Amino acid sequence: MKKKRKYTFRKFMNDVHLWLGLGSGIVLFLVCFSGTMLVFEKEIKALFAEDLKIKNKEEIIEIGDLVENLKSRGEVLGVSISNKETDPYEFRVKTSPEDRRGTIFFVDPHTGDTLKAPESSLDGFFMSMFRLHRWLLLDTAIGRPIVGVATIIFFFLAVSGIIIWFPKKWKWRNFKPGFKIKFSAKWKRINHDLHNTLGFYSCIFLVVMILTGLCWSFEWYRDAGSQVLGTKVFGNRGSPGIESQLDFDPSEELTVAEIYKVASKELNYNGITSISLPSSKKGVFQIRKYDESNWSPVVSDQLVLDRNGEMLQKEIFKEKPLNVQVASLIKPLHTGEIFGMFSKVLYFISCLIATSLPVTGTIIWLNKMKKKKVSSK
Repeated sequence: MKKKRKYTFRKFMNDVHLWLGLGSGIVLFLVCFSGTMLVFEKEIKALFAEDLKIKNKEEIIEIGDLVENLKSRGEVLGVSISNKETDPYEFRVKTSPEDRRGTIFFVDPHTGDTLKAPESSLDGFFMSMFRLHRWLLLDTAIGRPIVGVATIIFFFLAVSGIIIWFPKKWKWRNFKPGFKIKFSAKWKRINHDLHNTLGFYSCIFLVVMILTGLCWSFEWYRDAGSQVLGTKVFGNRGSPGIESQLDFDPSEELTVAEIYKVASKELNYNGITSISLPSSKKGVFQIRKYDESNWSPVVSDQLVLDRNGEMLQKEIFKEKPLNVQVASLIKPLHTGEIFGMFSKVLYFISCLIATSLPVTGTIIWLNKMKKKKVSSK
């Protein structure tokens, strides 16, 4: 009579990993696949975008005049100015009430020539990928919690996967197979190694994506994250509540070009300056500047200037408390933009691996089921 095997913790982890993976596999495949497509969205769109040729002339048209020229197209929300002479100005224009984020127009500051960011089939493709990633192409009220629950399951899959990856006996010769893929073996072993080894190498990046991604799925998770960090997650968007201290007197106002000079003096380094224009009589200028020599291309310093150039608020990123810095970097930590191209490549590879895990995992399970059927005959 065969001695019955004990139901060990390792066996329990195997079962958790198996059944959670089978139950969420399709959703995770779709979410990870769409996430892989979105990593290089900006770069891919840029490849197919028409360049605005900057004509080399010494005279530069005043920014305010460029704003006036664009008002025929809609409400000008803001402008981004690079320190590179070969780059056009990038204006954001609200062309209709439905155009909440604004449409990008590139403008040659020497000639005033305007080029609207061209629409293409890629826009529709990437929007579909975005909706698939966030809501599975469903209504947000239905898709968001489904993706959120699948993401939580993914976290437990990652944890249980790492536990299973560790060998029973902690000796180096037992660890070595988990670090490499034996391509000379049969396809079943190769498939197992692809799941086991690639899952191990990508795990840390996937956990970062999971923990940050849940901030968009559940308000309770976002609130809990705010409690843990001691500052509000997604709370530092613009400068709400700050209004102009001036009575509305056009003679006291500085031009956009003068505001740009004030900002350049306050933030005296090379980089892209984004200026959000006042949208009402009590509105103020909100400025972000990205230091091109910084460790991260998404980190910015912020100014709020009154319409006469008076400083109302100044926030230097490196001077903020660490918890506030982390909270403001949730999005780039999730998308891989945090360290520019280097981190994007790592995230792309990790997302690609994550997309393959439900497939290789299901194949492992099917192979085991076939083996059990053969052995039971």
